[in-house]
Amino acid sequence: MNGASRDALAAARERLDALTDSSSVDATRLADELAAVTALLDREGGLRRVLTDPAQAGEAKAELVRRLIGGQVSETTADLVSGLVRSRWSQPRDLVDALEELANTADLTAAEKSNTLDDAEDELFRFGRIVSSNTGLRAALTDRKATVAAKTELLHRLLGGRAKPVTERLVTRLVTVPRGRSLEAGLEALSKLAAERRSRVVAVVTSAVPLSEPQKQRLGAALAKLYGRTMHLNLDVDPEVVGGIRVQVGDELINGSIADRLEDAARRMAS
Repeated sequence: MNGASRDALAAARERLDALTDSSSVDATRLADELAAVTALLDREGGLRRVLTDPAQAGEAKAELVRRLIGGQVSETTADLVSGLVRSRWSQPRDLVDALEELANTADLTAAEKSNTLDDAEDELFRFGRIVSSNTGLRAALTDRKATVAAKTELLHRLLGGRAKPVTERLVTRLVTVPRGRSLEAGLEALSKLAAERRSRVVAVVTSAVPLSEPQKQRLGAALAKLYGRTMHLNLDVDPEVVGGIRVQVGDELINGSIADRLEDAARRMAS
C-alpha cells in the first residue's frame, strides 16, 4: 500500500490495538467478524467501490456499513469497520486487504494473550515448509473445484489437535478465501505478521544438520546484535547447504562479508 491507504491502515492498526488492549473485547470473535466482512467485500465489487469512493461523504459510507452489518456483528466490529470506510483509500482492494490484516492480527493478539503466539508462529512456518515440499497436499488445498467444507475438513485432519487453534483458524481462512494469492505467499505473510506482532525480525536459518539448543541461542544472540532487534529463528534442515548453514533475513542473504561478523559465534557453535 502507499499514499492514503498506508495512512488509513496505520490508523486502523492503532484503533485495533486500543480495542484489543481492553479485557472486555473478545479478540477471537472480533477476528471472525472482521474476516466475514472481508469475505463480503471481496465478493461484492460494487459495494467495495462505493465504500472507497472519495466522492462519497465518510459519514454516509459509515451509515451504509451500519445498515449492512449492524445486528450481525458486535458493536466493536461495526465501529471499527465504520472507521475504516471513513478513511481515504488509494484503491478499493486496499480496504479489503486492510480488513483481512486486521482480522489476522486480532487472532494473533488472542494467541499472544494466551501465551501461544510463539507456537503459532513456528507452526505457520513449518506448515509452509510442508506445503512447499508436498505437491499432492498443495494441489488438494488449492483445488478450485473442492468445496470449502472439504478443504476445512482436510485441514482439521492435518492440524486439529496437532497445532494451536489459532494456527488452524488462520490457515483455514487463508485456504478457503485465498483472494488470488498463492498459498505459499499467504503463509509467508501470516508468518511475518506473527513476527511483527512480537516486534521481532524473522531469520530463516537453513542448516546441513539440526542445530542444538545452545547453537540456536548463540546464533540468535549474534544476529540480534548485528541487526539491533530481537530475532526469531525459523529453522529448516537441508543436507545440501554449502558451508553447513545459510541465514536469510528479509531479502538479505548472509554472505561472506556479513558472515565474517558472525565468525566468533560460528566458531563457538562448532566447538
